Amino acid sequence: MKILSVIYLFYMFVSIYTLSFFIMLYLHNRKHLFDFPKMTKEYSISVLVPAFNEEKTLRETIEAIFNIDYPIKEVIILNDGSTDRTREISEELLKKYSKLKLINKENSGKGDSLNRGIKMAVGELVVVVDADSYPDKDSFKKLVGYFDNEKVGAATCVFVPRNKNKFIEKMQFIEYNIIAFTRKLLGYIDAVYVTPGPLAMYRKKALESFGGFDSGNMTEDIEVAWHLIKQGWEIKMCLATHATTTAPDNLKIWYRQRRRWSIGGMQCIEKHRKNFLKKGMLGTFIIPFFLMSYALGLLGLGVFLYLSIRGIIKNYLFAFYSLPVGSPLLTMEDIYITPSFLNYLGIILFIIAFLFTLVVLSKMKETAMRKYTLIDLLFFSLVYLSIYPFITISAIYNYFKRDKRWR
Repeated sequence: MKILSVIYLFYMFVSIYTLSFFIMLYLHNRKHLFDFPKMTKEYSISVLVPAFNEEKTLRETIEAIFNIDYPIKEVIILNDGSTDRTREISEELLKKYSKLKLINKENSGKGDSLNRGIKMAVGELVVVVDADSYPDKDSFKKLVGYFDNEKVGAATCVFVPRNKNKFIEKMQFIEYNIIAFTRKLLGYIDAVYVTPGPLAMYRKKALESFGGFDSGNMTEDIEVAWHLIKQGWEIKMCLATHATTTAPDNLKIWYRQRRRWSIGGMQCIEKHRKNFLKKGMLGTFIIPFFLMSYALGLLGLGVFLYLSIRGIIKNYLFAFYSLPVGSPLLTMEDIYITPSFLNYLGIILFIIAFLFTLVVLSKMKETAMRKYTLIDLLFFSLVYLSIYPFITISAIYNYFKRDKRWR
């Protein structure tokens, strides 16, 4: 049990330290979280919309883009070999919007599609918008100001689910707001590690400096961010605007999406492993942060499973040998729980994390859903997040199988 206590103590220490780190970042920057640089010049912008079988959402996405309150040079739909009505809908939209262009290609993945679009784009800035996402009207105005700084290679913003009626959609609504908030905090130490597909703005010159997106990575939006940081570019995060996206509406699709995210993260670690602990935020913070996240999840799950299995076996053996001799299976002494330092640490960690969640949702007034209950928040903290270690195990299995299926 001493070894188990050491492992548990290490897990608690790292978890509380990480959470305290985010809290300190928040307290130090709380007055400026929603600040953004005002637009001082007009950049030419090309918008890339990668699409694979997006007949249900593509039309609304294109309409949302052209409703943005900023002059757009062109919008390019990248039809990646769709087998539904995506091409037909795109051709209909061409008649409506003079600045809309269409590239039809064989299916080769999102990364390859975006690279084709980058070569064709004429704008100084390239914006990527997924074909099931909808940028806010003021989003471009609030992002372009970051590019007055020549060191900035990309900027992104909050994205939240467009659909929020089902319980699993509510859980993602809470999750996406927390992710966006913590990403903003990481921005203060130049460690924004992803430029999400629902809306990300790039300096075209920055993408061209290393060849654009990795077509072999399952999370090209993470890999491109790592590559930007590796090349010395900065990534900015804006909380003052947002985009909505179509989130998974059932557990199966949600699980497969999260597994893909996890596999993509592992691919990024493998590709950039030579930078581990080397100079720069990628090597000294981002890669270790990812590794620690995976390790903590697996470590926590391992301790939980060990204690659970051990308890089941212990109770079974106790009952097996007690029943024949007539010994009582339960006494008042068994009901009494002896408090320990490790138990207190677990309670403290949960309370701090839960309060931090409440603070985040209270600050994200524009995008945080109003109709969540205490039960929703408790389920999110105790059940929803506890599923992730199981997803990590599945992702590790698929990663070593080299299974790169998106669906």
